[in-house]
Amino acid sequence: MTYSLPLLIASDHAGFHLKKFLIKKAPEQNWKDLGPKTSDRTDYPLWAEKLCRHIQPQLFGILICGSGQGMTMKANRYPYIRAALCLNQTAAHLARLHNDANILCLASRMIAPEKALKVLHTFLSTDFNKTDPAYERRIHQLSIPRV
Repeated sequence: MTYSLPLLIASDHAGFHLKKFLIKKAPEQNWKDLGPKTSDRTDYPLWAEKLCRHIQPQLFGILICGSGQGMTMKANRYPYIRAALCLNQTAAHLARLHNDANILCLASRMIAPEKALKVLHTFLSTDFNKTDPAYERRIHQLSIPRV
């Protein structure tokens, strides 16, 4: 499945090789690699922030770190981001279908590269379920701060 809009991707050092693998194995995608350019040690919050600041409506992003947790936590601090850590295709399918996730987070230390590629394809090929008003309502509730 080819996603025609720019597909933003960033990682930290732990996710660098998986990032390069995905770009190589899915050349049909319109990749926009936001970094880093090497596998030198770096801080994941900086890369998550860079990608999140580039996200616009209709754009998807991919964030990769060792556990996937740090990228997910940082990305979800932005009100317009719905980042989902997906370790399998079912999680990717449901993140898109039910939660309208716009950023896929991957854990390079917990998922094989070929499996990550399948998760990516599932994420990109699944549409949000707009026919059930409950999903729209829940997405709206995600953006309302509760105290």
